[in-house]
Amino acid sequence: MTTGPGIEVRTAAPDELAEPLSLLEESLRNGEPVPPPLAGRLARAVEGGDLEVLAARSDGRVVAVAVLSLRPNVSLGAIFASIEDFYVRPEMRRRGVGRALLGAVEELCRARGVSYVEVQTDSQAAPFYEASGYETEAAVRVSSRSYAL
Repeated sequence: MTTGPGIEVRTAAPDELAEPLSLLEESLRNGEPVPPPLAGRLARAVEGGDLEVLAARSDGRVVAVAVLSLRPNVSLGAIFASIEDFYVRPEMRRRGVGRALLGAVEELCRARGVSYVEVQTDSQAAPFYEASGYETEAAVRVSSRSYAL
């Protein structure tokens, strides 16, 4: 899909999710594996086009992953995209990997007719997105609730 200096970014097929998920498990889940039922749902969502997993590779190994959710939005009257997970290995940061990965997200969105992309982020990652043209929406608040399973 997209290449940068020694970086190749492409979407992962449903049967190619193991390596990108492994990086996310290692970095975002403290090494805890994604439960098999969830991994199956992720593969089905990728197969159905509701989820895209993009993997950036350098020297043949996955060094960054973006998970993009695509869904219809009534108020927009179009397909809406949300960056659900975005992670670059610490040793690969500030080398253009994140920009290449975000560029691939944007390329995919244009190809799929998505005109609005959002990301929920923390103060550490916010400057990266702002430098890439994302704007903070001051009037938007995120509310959440957890349920015991």
